[in-house]
Amino acid sequence: MSSYSYRDAGVDIDAGNALVEAIKPLAKSTARTGSDAGLGGFGALFDLRAAGFQDPLLVSTTDGVGTKLKVAIDAQHHDTVGIDLVAMCVNDLVVQGAEPLLFLDYYATGKLDVTAGRAIVAGIAEGCRQAGCALVGGETAEMPGMYAEGDYDLAGFSVGAVERSQVLMGDKVKAGDVVLGLASSGVHSNGYSLVRKLVGVSGLTYESPCPWDGAISLGEALLTPTRIYVKPLLAAVRAGLVNAMAHITGGGLLENIPRVLPTGTGVDLDAAAWDLLPVFSWLKRTGNVDATEMARTFNCGIGMVVIVPADKADEAMALLTEKGEKVARIGTVVPREGAEHRVAVSGLERWS
Repeated sequence: MSSYSYRDAGVDIDAGNALVEAIKPLAKSTARTGSDAGLGGFGALFDLRAAGFQDPLLVSTTDGVGTKLKVAIDAQHHDTVGIDLVAMCVNDLVVQGAEPLLFLDYYATGKLDVTAGRAIVAGIAEGCRQAGCALVGGETAEMPGMYAEGDYDLAGFSVGAVERSQVLMGDKVKAGDVVLGLASSGVHSNGYSLVRKLVGVSGLTYESPCPWDGAISLGEALLTPTRIYVKPLLAAVRAGLVNAMAHITGGGLLENIPRVLPTGTGVDLDAAAWDLLPVFSWLKRTGNVDATEMARTFNCGIGMVVIVPADKADEAMALLTEKGEKVARIGTVVPREGAEHRVAVSGLERWS
C-alpha cells in the first residue's frame, strides 16, 4: 500500500520553515518600545506602559490590498504590495488619533514560493518601519487547490492605542472648519478592478512603457505603494491641531469624508485646489470616466483629508509640510442637512 505525505498533497512544510527563517530578520528590524517583534510563538505581547501610554484606548483595523494583487502577480513585482497592506490598516488607525503599535499579516497561496514570500514580507516590514509599528507575527497558509498557480492573497491586522483625551470621533467638527488635503502617491490600493479593466481597454500590458512616465513600465507605475501618513498626522494630533481625519480609500472623496462629519454638516471641496495626478488623467481619458465617478471611486490625488479649526489651518499646514507632506487647502465644512450629497465638489470640469 502506498504511503503518502503532506508534501504529496501539495504542502511543503520545509518551504514554510525556510520562509519563517528568511523573514525573521525582517520582523526584527521593526522592533519598537513595548514589543520585541520576535517570531515563532503562538501569540505576541505588547507593553502599553513601556510605550508611554497612561490612559489608552485600543483601536484595531484589518484590511487587504484588493485586486491590486493581480497587477503584482501579473507583473511579477511583489516587493511593494506589503507596504500597501500595512498602509491600508495603519492609515485607518491614525484617523482616530491612534499610534500603530503592532501588525500581523496573513499570506495564503496554493504553492509556497519562498522568494516571492520573502519579497512580500520585506514590503510589509518596510511599511511597518514607516508607520513605527512592530511586525509581531502572522500566518502563512499553503492551500493546494484553493488558488491558481502563482496566485496569492494578503490580509493585514493592526492594533494601535490613543490616549482617551486625544481620540478623534468627528464630534469636534463644526461649520467653518478648514479641509486640508494631503497628496496621494497614486492610485493607492482601491479601484483596481476598474484600473485593470481600463488597462485592457487601452491595449497596453503591464510591461508596456508607462504612458505618463516613459522611464518605467505601466505595471511599475500602477504598483506605486500607498503613502503612509502616520508620523506627520500623529504630530498634528498631538499638537492639538486636528478635529477629524478621513482616509480616502474605496468610495473616494465622496463616500469617505461623510464618515467623520456630524449630523447637520457637509463639506464643499474645490477641485481646482489640487492637481489631478497624471495616472488619474490617463484613467479618465482611457475609459471616458465621468468626473463624479472618478471622485467616488479613486482618491484623485488626495490620500488623506484633515479637518482643522479655521484659526489653526496655517499652523497645521506648516507642520504637515515640515514633516514631508504636500498639503493643499481644498475646502470648508458647511451646514448641510440630510444624508445625501454631503460632499459637494466644484471645478470638476477641470478634469475633463
